[in-house]
Amino acid sequence: MESIPSDFWQGVEQFNSGQFYACHDTLEALWIEASEPEKSFYQGVLQIAVALYHLSNRNWRGAVILLGEGSNRLRRYPSTYSGIDVDELLYQSAALLSALQKAGADKITAGDLGEDETLTLPKILIVNESGD
Repeated sequence: MESIPSDFWQGVEQFNSGQFYACHDTLEALWIEASEPEKSFYQGVLQIAVALYHLSNRNWRGAVILLGEGSNRLRRYPSTYSGIDVDELLYQSAALLSALQKAGADKITAGDLGEDETLTLPKILIVNESGD
């Protein structure tokens, strides 16, 4: 595994603070330059960020599609990878995807976003891989 670039941590911070478009830009720049396996990892995280950006714009279809694509890409990685808890991100993303599918596009576009406690946005949890 390549060393983790500082821009990745900037993208994580942007993701966790709800700056999903900025997160996309940061991780896209890493994704363009990366080689596998990091390339697909960055792409999976940025797709989830774009899904959340779509959700903030009440684009249900875009959010559902990219939550699925990003999660499918990240399922190829171990429980922790590049210093983040991949399993937890996948779990939270699956919970949101399920809630969105259950709610349906009409509810999201009608302005009920945020009033439903099941629509908790995923956060990226940082793990200490060294065990310190």
